[in-house]
Amino acid sequence: MNIKKRLTILNFLEFFSWGAWLLSAGAYMVMTLGFSGVQVGAVYATLGLASIFMPPIMGIIADRWLNAEKLLAISHLFLVGLFILLTRVTDFDSFYILMFITSMIYMPTLALNNAISYHNLESRGYDSFKSFPPIRVWGTIGFVIAAWIIDLAGYKVGKEQFYIAAFSSLILGIYAFTLPTMPIVKNNDKTMYQRYGLDAFVLLKNKNLAVFFLFSVLLGAALQITNIWGVPFLNDFELDFKDSFVVKHSVFLMSLSQISEVVFILAIPYFLKNFGIKRVVLISMFAWVFRFGFFGIGSPEGIGLLFLVLSMIIYGMAFDFYFISGSLFVDKTANSKIRSSAQGLFMMMVNGFGAVLGAYASGFVVDFYTINGVRDWSTIWYVFAIYALVTGITFMWTFKYKHTKE
Repeated sequence: MNIKKRLTILNFLEFFSWGAWLLSAGAYMVMTLGFSGVQVGAVYATLGLASIFMPPIMGIIADRWLNAEKLLAISHLFLVGLFILLTRVTDFDSFYILMFITSMIYMPTLALNNAISYHNLESRGYDSFKSFPPIRVWGTIGFVIAAWIIDLAGYKVGKEQFYIAAFSSLILGIYAFTLPTMPIVKNNDKTMYQRYGLDAFVLLKNKNLAVFFLFSVLLGAALQITNIWGVPFLNDFELDFKDSFVVKHSVFLMSLSQISEVVFILAIPYFLKNFGIKRVVLISMFAWVFRFGFFGIGSPEGIGLLFLVLSMIIYGMAFDFYFISGSLFVDKTANSKIRSSAQGLFMMMVNGFGAVLGAYASGFVVDFYTINGVRDWSTIWYVFAIYALVTGITFMWTFKYKHTKE
């Protein structure tokens, strides 16, 4: 089997394991475990907290002591036990601690996956910029298929979703040991300061980039909102639309967002070339307004169903036009010596601080508009839509950038 096919399997399994629970764990915590909005937000915030400090630590281990593919394998074998333990606990404190440890081990594997893929492609003479995207897209496909399995099997509010994740991690853990060895390159020239990407903070001296990174946090918060609350929101229609497709297959409906993501990523080069980063980012921000607004007026039947589907479709634009375009903008703007650190800083803002902000703040909003266990979802989504609108307008006035059409 050639290396591209092997890396395709690697990416498929990596994201299959995540897709098995990321969209549905919120519904499980709300409907089965009875957690409050703030508690659910706190659990999801562990993903952001782990993203702030764990990837550099794993990177140091892979650089100095253990081959990346073996570290990936061992990490996923540990995850097998953690996912199984998550099925055994029902109280918040135990669940939170286990999920925090799970996040600490899983989130760095995303970077390890990329590092292994890039090395194996480049060492065999492939251009990773051209060869990796068709491989990486199978990660999204794996995520979607896992979500569909959870939905169609009726596991979206059950602990079985963690058994599916454990099985995927077991297969990946074994499979990773068979991958070509990625040599350890002991680069002792890097200081700990550089290994944590802190040298990239020099970019914040540039006012425009400082503004861009600030809004990366705010948009990272928006991303976390629908990851947490999309499925619980759709499940709550059960009170009035018990037999509707939306209620029975809420995870399936939410997964259309990831399919949309695959489509819109193909449009990024055209939009960046013709409109520039500022307009592309503004499109993303106002797409978030519609993403949340359509949720606010959506329902399982009639025109309301159309609005729910439109919300899924526009997600691809909301996600890709900031998080993918933003990564390209940072790469183009940063000095070549700190390019990797700059990417690390961008991801820290989005998946770290942004995820934590979105998790806790959204949990507070959901609890505030919950009376006697009944959530006022329309108002909740309108609050989030206003948040995205204010963010977009503020960005428009504070980010100064003149596009030169290439």
